[in-house]
Amino acid sequence: MTEMSDLRSSYWIDSAPGTPHPPLDRDVTVDVAVIGGGVAGLSTAWELTRAGLSVAVLEAGRIAEGVTGHTSAKLSALQSLVYSRLRHVHGTEGARLYARSQTEAIEHVAEVAELLGVDCEWEHRDAYTYARSPHRVAELRAEAAAAREAGLAASFVTETDLPFPVAGAVRATGQAQFHPRKYLLALADDLRAQGALVHEHTSVFGLQEDGACQVTAETGAQVTARDVVVATHYPVFDRALLFTRLTPRREIVIAAPLPVELAPSGMYITPEEDTRSVRTAPYEDGKRLLIVVGEKFTPGTGDPAVRFDRLLKWTAAHFPDAEPRYAWATQDTFPCDSAPLVGLLHPTARHTYVATGFGGWGMSGGIMAGSLLTALITGSEPPPWKDLYTPRRVRSVLRAAPRFLRNQADVAHHFVGDRVRPSTVTSVDRLPRDSGAIVRLDGRRSAVYRDVDGKLHALSARCTHMGCLVAFNSAERAWECPCHGSRFDTDGQVVQGPATRELEQRDI
Repeated sequence: MTEMSDLRSSYWIDSAPGTPHPPLDRDVTVDVAVIGGGVAGLSTAWELTRAGLSVAVLEAGRIAEGVTGHTSAKLSALQSLVYSRLRHVHGTEGARLYARSQTEAIEHVAEVAELLGVDCEWEHRDAYTYARSPHRVAELRAEAAAAREAGLAASFVTETDLPFPVAGAVRATGQAQFHPRKYLLALADDLRAQGALVHEHTSVFGLQEDGACQVTAETGAQVTARDVVVATHYPVFDRALLFTRLTPRREIVIAAPLPVELAPSGMYITPEEDTRSVRTAPYEDGKRLLIVVGEKFTPGTGDPAVRFDRLLKWTAAHFPDAEPRYAWATQDTFPCDSAPLVGLLHPTARHTYVATGFGGWGMSGGIMAGSLLTALITGSEPPPWKDLYTPRRVRSVLRAAPRFLRNQADVAHHFVGDRVRPSTVTSVDRLPRDSGAIVRLDGRRSAVYRDVDGKLHALSARCTHMGCLVAFNSAERAWECPCHGSRFDTDGQVVQGPATRELEQRDI
């Protein structure tokens, strides 16, 4: 049976490795410190630099390689069934502002790519939200009407170029797709050419907001800045408790070369079957690269290996000529009221900002955030959707109270329930090679992994973010927190936040 580890990882990273940037090893002073080197962070830094400000980008890993490097890279203002939800929670005007902001972000990518002369494999494509069950046709018709009312060129259709019939679909013209790393690496090159600082492998642990802002890196080096932007996917500094309004979700991605004549031309997504997303990208040897995304799940729950196998079988059944070559997983945070949180970090903040909660649509959302945050920081006229995205909004959160309360109930369930649940393995002697489990060691729950050589790696099972118990992801060989999505490798090092500290080592 094919496993995720048998295939190459993210195609975007594999096809555009980029050049390394040095860690921060000295104190520096700039106008703005941007924490996070993904699409939101790099877009914000680029816009600020073009506005004449000095900027330092601090990335814990490699730029455009975390969540951004594992995306499906669709640039679409049609985002599954979002407009029906937006109209309910934010009103008709809120839905219109959302559509306009996402559409302008897509247009902005095309303008910047042309300005920098970067070949980021830009392609105009129609976007579709489809369903195969006739029971969802009314829902699709309602979404088409809501999207059209919001300003999109949207319509309800019953025909697509997918290799299977659908009961119906919402179609939106004028959308796009691209190679995210080729675009963002060009932004980073231009940033440095304009005098900005870009530092990789620079984890940040401290943020001081009194007077001039100070950001402290793991190395001890400090960045002094007038303003700070936290664009770390899930905020590593969360003084407004934004995590209570965000839910982490993870999805599996499979990419496979496909003959051009068999490749769908549109970008497709369905909420059915734990989500299925289909599109293609340019590939070598005159082929297209089929990209299939699906099996949405909460990190640290279920068995991702089973989900991968299910998505693999779905791909083989519908695209039998596609031979899987790449497999990876992507993760995003979903806001309870369906709109990202972009603006001042907390109610008393004056110079610290955040961009998070893009709900699986971080490409257009991150680029929108770059323009919005630049307007807020430079004091220029902000766009009309400023209040739609502000983290300080209250009314829409109250309207989305059922989802908010359900999210908190899930977190409470894991925080309490995982502690009373019996360990899956009663002794490390019973742990097979290349597997992990929560085991009691000296009366304490420990996360133990036995590698392929038989060596045991024991860690505290408590996530360093808020203390929930982690669980083992066998498909990706990682420890994951089901409460807020932090991820750690088998040696306890942070792979993905909001956690910033490694898991404590345990002796066996």
